[in-house]
Amino acid sequence: MRYDTDSGLDIPTWHDTAQERLRLLAEVGLDGTPDAEFDRFAAHVSGTFAAELGSVGQGLYAMVNLFLPEAQTFVGLHNPPGAKPVARTMAPDHGFCPEMLDRTKALVLADVCAKPQFASNPVVDKLGVRTYAGAPLVHEQAGTVLGSVCVVGTSPLPKETRQTCLALIKRHRNALVELLGQRASASGGRHSTGSQGG
Repeated sequence: MRYDTDSGLDIPTWHDTAQERLRLLAEVGLDGTPDAEFDRFAAHVSGTFAAELGSVGQGLYAMVNLFLPEAQTFVGLHNPPGAKPVARTMAPDHGFCPEMLDRTKALVLADVCAKPQFASNPVVDKLGVRTYAGAPLVHEQAGTVLGSVCVVGTSPLPKETRQTCLALIKRHRNALVELLGQRASASGGRHSTGSQGG
């Protein structure tokens, strides 16, 4: 646990909730293995952002990200053509998806460098990430965040695109929740994978 001075509450950390997430992921048939269907989904997410945002939305990475005990694992990954490829795994404290553990709502950062707490993240220097939009995958019954769907880019987006990005990433999260539910039903899974909240 860590103490959050803003809320005055003890907030669970990555490792506090790791075993519960792993159990819930297993219930819905997800084990962190890369999946061609999720890769196609990630490519579709990136393409939709490009179509909706025009030239400023070109070249976005997209991921279907599961929070496993020791790492974030991209079971779905789209590396834009000509861009530096990213690996399938990332440390728990890298990137902006771990923010989902504290907040069960979508997060859009048109320019991650606009806020010091985000500008200092290792992915800014390592990968040149400057923009982020992500939404959490929340297990409906347990209320536990299992992972996220997100896009990142190496150029900041105009501030006026924030609401469009928020609507897009939530729409894709909802579509992914439906896809996961279908897969769980097909394999005899017992629970819904996620909720379609914020």
